[in-house]
Amino acid sequence: MNPERFEAGLAMRKKVLGTEHVERSLAAVSDFSRPVQELVTEYCWGEIWTREGLDPRTRSLLNLAMLTALNRGHEFAVHVRGAIANGVTESEIQEALLQAAVYVGAPAALESFRIAERTLTELREQGVTIP
Repeated sequence: MNPERFEAGLAMRKKVLGTEHVERSLAAVSDFSRPVQELVTEYCWGEIWTREGLDPRTRSLLNLAMLTALNRGHEFAVHVRGAIANGVTESEIQEALLQAAVYVGAPAALESFRIAERTLTELREQGVTIP
């Protein structure tokens, strides 16, 4: 493991997903799941998310489309929160999901719309301003 890349990934992960979420996730890590959490933090967040080629807003929109295509509801909800933190608007989320509906299928997009709406409602209830 590269400690500098891991720390950069941890900082980016907290910036996008929120310190509380990341610390809660890491606190729940078992000996079995520790390697995958370290891998995701170091490579996904530390190597890819910190690259200059795309801004965090664009990376968030890409993640929403890809997670819709993969039908990964839990991770999708996490990344809706991250997208909002990165300044993605509700309208942009809708547009990304409409785009996904055409290319990956309506059932996947419908599920993502449901999850996004529920997540946005939770954020509003928590006092988060949705752009």
